[in-house]
Amino acid sequence: MALGSGLLLIIVALAYIGGLFFVAWIGDRFRKQGPRPLLYALSIAVFCTSWTFFGSVGLAAAKGYDFIPVYLGAILAFAVGWPFIRHVVRVAKRQNITSVADLLAARYGRSQALAACVTVIAVVATLPYIALQLKAIVLSSAVVLGLKALPTIGGVLDPALIAALLLATFATLFGTRHVDTTEHQDGMMLAIAFESLIKLLAFLLVGGFVLFVMFGGPSEFVRAVSERPAMMVLFASGINVPTWITVTLLSFCAILLLPRQFHVTVVENKHPDEVKTAAWIFPLYLVAINLFVVPIAAAGLMVAGSAPSDTYVLALPASQGAEFVSLAAFVGGLSAATAMVIVDSIALAIMITNGLVAPLLVRGRINAKGGEGFSHRLLTIRRVSIFAVILLGYGFYLLLSQAAPLASIGLVAFAAISQLAPAFFAGFLWRGGTAYGAIGGMLLGFFIWGWTLVVPWIVQAGMLSASLLTEGPFGLSYLAPQAMFGLTLDPLSHGVFWSLLVNILVFVGVSLAIGATASELHQADAFAWVATRPVPAPATFEAPRQAPATKITVAELQSALSRYLGAERVERSLRQFEYENTRSLDPVAVADNQLLRAAEKLLTSAIGPASSRLIMTSLLARGQFSNDDTLELLDTAEEALQFNRDLLQSSLDQVQHGIAVFDKDQNLAWWNRQFRELMKLPAQLGQPGVHVYYVLAAIGEQRGFAKPKADQW
Repeated sequence: MALGSGLLLIIVALAYIGGLFFVAWIGDRFRKQGPRPLLYALSIAVFCTSWTFFGSVGLAAAKGYDFIPVYLGAILAFAVGWPFIRHVVRVAKRQNITSVADLLAARYGRSQALAACVTVIAVVATLPYIALQLKAIVLSSAVVLGLKALPTIGGVLDPALIAALLLATFATLFGTRHVDTTEHQDGMMLAIAFESLIKLLAFLLVGGFVLFVMFGGPSEFVRAVSERPAMMVLFASGINVPTWITVTLLSFCAILLLPRQFHVTVVENKHPDEVKTAAWIFPLYLVAINLFVVPIAAAGLMVAGSAPSDTYVLALPASQGAEFVSLAAFVGGLSAATAMVIVDSIALAIMITNGLVAPLLVRGRINAKGGEGFSHRLLTIRRVSIFAVILLGYGFYLLLSQAAPLASIGLVAFAAISQLAPAFFAGFLWRGGTAYGAIGGMLLGFFIWGWTLVVPWIVQAGMLSASLLTEGPFGLSYLAPQAMFGLTLDPLSHGVFWSLLVNILVFVGVSLAIGATASELHQADAFAWVATRPVPAPATFEAPRQAPATKITVAELQSALSRYLGAERVERSLRQFEYENTRSLDPVAVADNQLLRAAEKLLTSAIGPASSRLIMTSLLARGQFSNDDTLELLDTAEEALQFNRDLLQSSLDQVQHGIAVFDKDQNLAWWNRQFRELMKLPAQLGQPGVHVYYVLAAIGEQRGFAKPKADQW
């Protein structure tokens, strides 16, 4: 690039980060209520990191079409599995879930040990990915500047460290504004959606430049490729079936289980029906961003010479003197990297706080009988956790990232997070799973992941003897990291096969051996995708037995909650509770089941299900009940609420007339089959949360009336 491009690159990078701050500020300043399907779908595209921007091309240049299954699994998850994802969202909203660790803890009896286990695995699995983004930022900067490596700033500061600190600052400012992590971060989500557009446009610009400017069009490009036999062999050979199956499976799991993906897909979802829109927008996005992967890879092999294949996106326009295209590619790669680091660090900070730190703080406060400033302390812990996670990722970058290409780093991270998959999917499909089974399966599977996939990196970095890969530990060749028990597969498929096999066998075996507890069975019914117990006919309904009466008054409950969440937050929530339930709370009255359940959900939104259950158990146990009684009280409260919903729906279905009930926001809350049949409404309008405007518009259209104006609603 031109003289002084180093300064230009710094200005562009800082301007881009500043632009993100502005976009995030706009999102927070003009918050929109209700569904935002397009923004939601674009935010899910945080799945496309610098691995997509650089690593896909590098993988295509080395192995042809083997990059496709990385996106095939994600496409299948949304295009085919969107009803399941929508169910996960609904369950998470009912349970006030704030992370994948909270979800698994809540499903398996609110197990604190399981939440901690998931948190540790998620953090370790994410560190390689953060290292990948930092490596991509540094590598792309060096390529644009025409350098082999970036020099330190002032002879002291590593550019990767500067990038890490900037990203941590952004994530802290816009991702830790509320102690209640179910409150949507509209500004951050708008910034992430904006970044998704930037990286897509940048990649399409580079692809268009390569295909139409460098080669003069698709036909000339195909002719140039056909004249090179080596290229034809690379892109005309058959697929590697074990690799495709493995990577498709990992991608299918990662699209929900990676901390950043769970956060944007589940936690930041404003309405379950947003998932249905994302089911076609997100797959189209993945197809679009991969349109030019093969042309760029093939062109790089023909033109870029000795340049690393991961840098073809930058090296090709640079080789033609197209400075603007190179700069756009740099911004696109920067966008892909920053989005991932920001969202993952925020999601992991929530998991660390709820899964590791909050339980210790809660136990200490219970023993000390409270104190003030707990909510501020939670926010401080999250902010410190963001910096800690990103700096740990920087440490991983210094130690091991130089020993592996971008593609390998991303896929190994996928394999690590897949250790959560057996317990996650079984939690919605199998009633017999237990927390002990989930913990045992995850830990052993994670150990084998490290042995089969991370140890070879350490060997390549020169930190362990190379004989470990060929001879195995202590000469036990059948335990060699890449050939356990003589299995001959590619390294990734080998590691995934053994780790998931052991994980599943231990999870199922331990669960069957010890049996599920009453709390785990109760939560299994709450999470079940397919109902495990049929709802009886109205004539056979019997109200659930009453739980023991508590001695906790409304005022005492409010005071206790305020010590953890702050008086203002609790006061606002109680007023909302009164409004939604059309009742007034008497401060001296005893707290009933409905209020206790609402209090636990409020706590869950800030500190997770396990810690919230610990607090509520402690509060109720100060009365005359044992721990078992208090747990039963809380579970019975939830059962009573669900019973009332089932009873109302069943009663409506028995009425001969069409009935529909809309909530205070004019959204459909209850209806019966006769209403839909009478109004001839399509299935998509017979869903909770559909606004009355769409119902009336559909009815009017059938009868030839003018469509009502949206601004009147």
